[in-house]
Amino acid sequence: MSKVKAGGSARQHSQRPGKRLGVKLFGGQTIKTGQIIVRQKGTKYRAGKNVRVGRDYTIFSMVDGLVKFSKKWGRTVVNVQPGSDK
Repeated sequence: MSKVKAGGSARQHSQRPGKRLGVKLFGGQTIKTGQIIVRQKGTKYRAGKNVRVGRDYTIFSMVDGLVKFSKKWGRTVVNVQPGSDK
């Protein structure tokens, strides 16, 4: 007889919530200074005009305006067009 009962491995893992990554504001939506546009791991989306990248690769706006997504050299670039708020 065994001295220690066999424990299941799959049920031992803790359930953690997701990281809530992804695009938060899409193209054509208005944005304010400091608002987050994209939360990501690595630079899937690149920063364009009036946009900065945080330490954790979060892309956020530097001005009030309108969010624009475009392609440049096969990469998706995020820009904010200033003064285009509704």
